[in-house]
Amino acid sequence: MVAVLSSSLPERVGRLSGCDVTAGAPLAPLTSVRVGGPAEALVRPRSPEALVALLRLVREEGVPLTVLGGGANTLVGDGGIPGVTVKLPGDLFPELADVGSEEGRLTLGAGSAIVRLCNVMRAHGLVGAEFLAGIPGTLGGAVTMNAGTKNGECFRVVEAVEVATADGLGWLSKSDIPHGYRHTELPRGGVVTRVRFLLRKGDLEASRKVMDEDLAYRKRSQPLSQPNFGSVFANPPGDFAGRLIESVNLKGHIIGRAQVSLLHANWIVNLGGATAHDVSSLLTLMQERVKQERGVVLQPEVKRVGVFLP
Repeated sequence: MVAVLSSSLPERVGRLSGCDVTAGAPLAPLTSVRVGGPAEALVRPRSPEALVALLRLVREEGVPLTVLGGGANTLVGDGGIPGVTVKLPGDLFPELADVGSEEGRLTLGAGSAIVRLCNVMRAHGLVGAEFLAGIPGTLGGAVTMNAGTKNGECFRVVEAVEVATADGLGWLSKSDIPHGYRHTELPRGGVVTRVRFLLRKGDLEASRKVMDEDLAYRKRSQPLSQPNFGSVFANPPGDFAGRLIESVNLKGHIIGRAQVSLLHANWIVNLGGATAHDVSSLLTLMQERVKQERGVVLQPEVKRVGVFLP
């Protein structure tokens, strides 16, 4: 016989010690593109132990689990996300710094914003992660997708990653985590909790100049003033997704209230009032048109989660 659960999922999760639970929480404000429906149960654990207990409950009950970082590369369906949606607070863990004469190790929580790493790096006289300065989202998200730019990728400066599962917390060294271009293979059902970065001592003024120049370039070439994901497709080998999308005349194309950016064809912007259906339809069109006319299959960096309505 299948056990009949007499209480709702938010109520059951709410009985766990150390978890803040919101039923039917709107998720659009928690994503950078500002679309999508609600979470059945949005959970913010207040301790690592509470997170492990939550993951144990999820495993035991067979409840769907979604991890929401900064929402920078996440498209939530208009029907919302069933099950448990976890969002780690930025202050769930203390920041740790171990700095020597030539290098330093910084350990930050996965819920911290990516820019926090750059600020802490500079405060301790370290350099090496400048290429991450303008990337939105959280450190957990950066690790999960090996985020980066043409100047580098996250795992270039990662030394180890702590992961929570239903069985507890444990550290994995960089060499134990398969990773590649915009891709990381983490333990099934695991949630990144902390990241340890290995950086070096260096010229802080030169470091600041590199970050300032990168940010200035982004402001000129990317629609940062409108809700967006950042890049929506990974660059195929030897080419650029934006060039391919522009070459099939989709730059500026609009579906509903979602638009292929006029500034950068590998970006989608919310013109105000867009739905996940609008955005998803535009993503599909971009993929199909480039495949049909250029013979290239674009791989999305944007992850679709939840229920998508017709």
